[in-house]
Order: sequence, then C-alpha cells, then structure tokens
Amino acid sequence: MMSHRPRLSHPRFLAALLRNRKGATAVEYGLILALIVLGLMTALVALGSTTKETWGNLHTKVRDASGG
Repeated sequence: MMSHRPRLSHPRFLAALLRNRKGATAVEYGLILALIVLGLMTALVALGSTTKETWGNLHTKVRDASGG
C-alpha cells in the first residue's frame, strides 16, 4: 500500500533536502557532476575546433597535390 506524503512546494522541498544530510550529499554530487559535464563540453568544443582545422588543412593539401 502506498503512503501518501504531503507535497512540498519547490522552495520547501529544496530547504528540506538541504537540511537532510543525505539530501545535502546528493546536491553536492549533483554540483560536482555538473562541473564535470561543463568541463567535458568545453574540452569537446575545443577538440572539435582543432579537428575541423586539421581536416581543413588536410583537404587543402590533398586538393593542391592533386592539381585541383
């Protein structure tokens, strides 16, 4: 049988979550995960730009070598 818990509004839910030690740990892990994802996205964007430039240079060299 399911227990019916009262619904908390968002600010109350967040406050209760932060007061709870397990909730605070979950929030900390969430923030760490968000920073990791942000770092990965930044690295991928930088890598994408470098890769695009490398393929562009290769294309130019192949085109010039083939006389086209």
